[in-house]
Amino acid sequence: MGIAEQLEKEKKIRAEKNRILKIYKDIKLDAKIIKVLEGLVSDAAFMRIAIEEIKEKLIKEGLMEKFKNGSQEFMREKPEAKLFLNFMKQYANTMKQLIDLMPVQVKDEEQDQLLQFFQSGKEAVKK
Repeated sequence: MGIAEQLEKEKKIRAEKNRILKIYKDIKLDAKIIKVLEGLVSDAAFMRIAIEEIKEKLIKEGLMEKFKNGSQEFMREKPEAKLFLNFMKQYANTMKQLIDLMPVQVKDEEQDQLLQFFQSGKEAVKK
C-alpha cells in the first residue's frame, strides 16, 4: 500500500471515528466509561472502513475463486469473504457495546442505523 493510500485510509478512519464520537458528544458519561468508549470507537472505525473496502472488492471480484490443488481444480470461497463475515460479526459486537453505553432514546436511533448498515452488507454479498 502506497503512502497516499495509507493516508486516505487513515483519513476515512478518523472521519468514521469522529462520526461515532459526535453521537456521544452531548451524553454525560462516567470517566471510566469514556476510556472504554475511546477504545471501542477506534476499533469500530477501523472495522467499518475495512468492511467497506472488503465489500467493494467482493462486489467487483465475486465471492468465489478457482483453486488448484495438484491435478484438482475447484471453486472455493475467497478468503476475503471469510474476513468480511468475521469483521461484520466483530463490528456488530463492538457497535452493540457502544450502543449499550447510550441512554435509551439514543440507543433506538443508533440500532436502526446499525441495522440499515448490516442490511446493505447482506445485499452486497448476495450480488
